Amino acid sequence: MEFLGDAVLDFLSGAWLYNHFPEMAEGELTRMRSALVRTEQLAEFARALSIGPAMRLGRGEIVARGRDRDVLLCGTFEALVGALYLQAGIEAAMEFVHPFLEKAARALALEPDTFDPKSRLQEWSQARRYGIPQYATILTSGPDHERLFMVEVHIKGEVYGRGSGHSKSAAAHAAAQAALDFISQPSMTNSKA
Repeated sequence: MEFLGDAVLDFLSGAWLYNHFPEMAEGELTRMRSALVRTEQLAEFARALSIGPAMRLGRGEIVARGRDRDVLLCGTFEALVGALYLQAGIEAAMEFVHPFLEKAARALALEPDTFDPKSRLQEWSQARRYGIPQYATILTSGPDHERLFMVEVHIKGEVYGRGSGHSKSAAAHAAAQAALDFISQPSMTNSKA
């Protein structure tokens, strides 16, 4: 269900953005869609529905406060959308998802820096003909129910940033944001840009 819900959310958010922001360039629409369906945003949608208390979890996840973990909330929200699509069709899924998209898009329009940092870093890197940033997991620690990942982002063979998170995706986003922070420093603009 999570896999299906993810695909339905990608489609619905893309269609919604296309219809609501026809003047936006393709790259901007892609960034906005990424921001709308990223793990943290979908976890916020799940929190708005109070999904956490309804999730069935094992003891380890309960002890590790799994009901509030972004990755679990995101997956459960995706599964809910997938189930809704299967049971009631695309129109019902659209009616369910659109209010969430509308509220989140308004917030994102006010804060353009919340766009996906991986996309912004890739645009920066490619604009300078440095190629696509490469992400490498350099450390995995903690028990299965509370795993922590450390990821580095490399551009032209150099480390530009490091980040950690409870999923590889969250760690990669944190690394990309660290790289963006690094390249925005005035002393680094001349040496790396």
